[in-house]
Amino acid sequence: MRPISVARNVAWEGDMSAGRGSVVEKVAPFLALDNLKPFITKELESSTYPVLFKPVKGSRAWGYKAELLPQVCEIYLKARDAGTLLESQKKFAKACDLLMRGLAHIGIIALVDEATGYQYDRARDELNKILQAYISKELLPWTKRFPDEFFMNIYRIRGWEFKPGNHKRPRLIGKLINKLIYEPLPPGVLNELRKRNPPTEKGYRKYRHHQFLTRETGHPHLDKQIVEVITLMRVSDDRIVFERLFQKAFPKTGQQLALEYTESEEKSN
Repeated sequence: MRPISVARNVAWEGDMSAGRGSVVEKVAPFLALDNLKPFITKELESSTYPVLFKPVKGSRAWGYKAELLPQVCEIYLKARDAGTLLESQKKFAKACDLLMRGLAHIGIIALVDEATGYQYDRARDELNKILQAYISKELLPWTKRFPDEFFMNIYRIRGWEFKPGNHKRPRLIGKLINKLIYEPLPPGVLNELRKRNPPTEKGYRKYRHHQFLTRETGHPHLDKQIVEVITLMRVSDDRIVFERLFQKAFPKTGQQLALEYTESEEKSN
């Protein structure tokens, strides 16, 4: 985890209108401006010491905690409202006004993380944690995880004839399993399973995706998803009803369900 004093800082550079300053000074440049001092509180003054941090690219640099940015904007806006800004400072006040409006919709930490590229590091860290929890380091032995009831209900709601004991199924079944079961798992899991279990030259996969899931986290989530989908199919008279219920239960996945498997499904049988 990144320390906030290192990871979430924003450099304050350049000429601050009436006075020049460097971030390596112990007092922030804007505090040296006489016309702004009446709007600076003791608490703010004590929190404006620069800190050393390492940007995503480049060597170490001096900067300030991201939380300081809206407080600085408040100072400029108060000075503007009081009519004490210098002509050369008004452009900063205008920028602060726009920035504060933006901060009403997104957090300052998220804004600075986006500007510095740290959100990509955070996303990678989160993805790695998910994959470590869900993807097994070794191939697990095959065990039956999809009960017959799962396939019986798929056939029923789609108007297909189900023949017990016949394991030769339409190719659409594999696509539906991905859409109904694996895609609702945390982001990145299905993509990693596809990497671990790529299609052979003949077009089929050598293993079942669930053989690459962890026993502790992956399998329990998979089993739970299967049960939830079976429950939705049980109360559905046909495919249309099921797709509507599935979309409500799993909005991100369900939105595309009806669009992808309507025109070509008969060709897949």
